[in-house]
Amino acid sequence: MTDWIGNVFTSDVGWTHLERLVDIGTRMAGSDGEREAAELTRDALADAGARNARLESFDIQGWTREGSEITAGETSQNCIALPRSPADRATAPLVDLGYGLPADFEETDLEGKIAMVRSDIPDYYDRYLHRREKYYHAVENGAVGFVYRNHVEGCLPPTGSVGTDDDPIGEIPAVGVSSEVGVRLARRFDGEEIELTVEADIGPATSQNVHAELGPDTDERVLVTSHVDAHDIAEGAVDNGAGTAMVVELANALAKREDDLETRVEFVAYGAEEVGLVGSNYHAERADHDEITAIVNNDGVVSDRTLSLTTHGFDGLEAAADEVADRYDHPVETVPKLGPHSDHWPFVQWGVPGYHVKSTSDEVGRGWGHTFADTIEKLEPRTLREQAILLTDLVVELAREDATVEHRDPEAIAADLEAQDLADGMRITGDWPYGERSD
Repeated sequence: MTDWIGNVFTSDVGWTHLERLVDIGTRMAGSDGEREAAELTRDALADAGARNARLESFDIQGWTREGSEITAGETSQNCIALPRSPADRATAPLVDLGYGLPADFEETDLEGKIAMVRSDIPDYYDRYLHRREKYYHAVENGAVGFVYRNHVEGCLPPTGSVGTDDDPIGEIPAVGVSSEVGVRLARRFDGEEIELTVEADIGPATSQNVHAELGPDTDERVLVTSHVDAHDIAEGAVDNGAGTAMVVELANALAKREDDLETRVEFVAYGAEEVGLVGSNYHAERADHDEITAIVNNDGVVSDRTLSLTTHGFDGLEAAADEVADRYDHPVETVPKLGPHSDHWPFVQWGVPGYHVKSTSDEVGRGWGHTFADTIEKLEPRTLREQAILLTDLVVELAREDATVEHRDPEAIAADLEAQDLADGMRITGDWPYGERSD
């Protein structure tokens, strides 16, 4: 039976939901817009045929952007605050650290200085350095302010949160600047005193996760996930309206194939991902991990035609993806390394099999993501539909009774993080959950 493929390829369910999400305005964690997006997603899942569509609310650290400014010499340089930056002011010499590699922090006296770093890494470096890792290297080395400079040209200052689970508000004021402003600051003011100011409304707030289900009422379940929140400076089309649109499209397709599902499929659109995976951590702390057979987390899909699935060392996940790719004679990239970011991670870190599903990219970092340019015209309905066909069959494959994707021992996950040079970065950002090394 292949009629369902034609139905998916002519469906406008996912794309229509994407348009509704981006037209909300802000979907910042804890905002009215985020809740509206969650309610729209709940209703779209119910309309697709999923049962028990509902919202689950939880408390978060609220943060609302107000003003920010960099004053250098007699100039005012355009910038935006990084979410969860403290509302604070720093006046100190600027130090341009270039890429902001760990060695750059070790070799530079940052005590009482304002550190500026790029958002990318050099070609020769073997792993991506997350914004929060660079921020906490600056904090650890005594910096009093942090400037995050986009490497993508186009006058696009980047956003992205700071803070940790234990201390949701960061320790020093932090802003993002465009590539052009960063070049100007480095050329004219490196070593000179500048003033960095962040204003924000900080207080309690509420977010919510969206849940719905299809298939038999088994204890075991396959999770199909995304995050519904986005940063407040753009539509959040790629990050992550497209992922939530994909979840809705998959629900619509799987509702028509419900008899093919041998295990329950639970759809979850998380809240507050952009401020520290808060919604998925809330879910992971309350879920029975033994009952989760696999996670298909959509975050970064549709931006390119070819799917890229990070498989986190789970051989069964790689085999399932290869099976679907072979069935359709369609390219699907699998990446066996660990990816400790996005909403699969609160589960994968404890050995639950999970994919991070996104599109392939030749770019370093987020591209248009986390900037004003994350808008819907960067995406195509054709790509959403093609990828939905592949992911629908992948979920059916994972939901088979005889599907065997073995859970991993958390100690093996921790060892892989060490081997892949990810552990030290997670320690400095407060994301290392396994205790100290025995050596």
